[in-house]
Amino acid sequence: MYIPKDVREKYGEKYHIVTYEDRIELVPVADDHFAAVREAAGELRDASVDDIGADIEAEAKAAARENGDDR
Repeated sequence: MYIPKDVREKYGEKYHIVTYEDRIELVPVADDHFAAVREAAGELRDASVDDIGADIEAEAKAAARENGDDR
């Protein structure tokens, strides 16, 4: 598989291949796994477990309301 130079320069040369029923996706593999996790965590680093749980619960309730589920 050929990946253009500008794409390799931007995302690197290592990818996970994710397969779906109707397509595949290439997901870049971070050179520094710990930096990638820190970046993905973002604002969670400063949040308490209780705050994170409350945010998850609020998002789930909002999604349920949007889908017409009143639970």
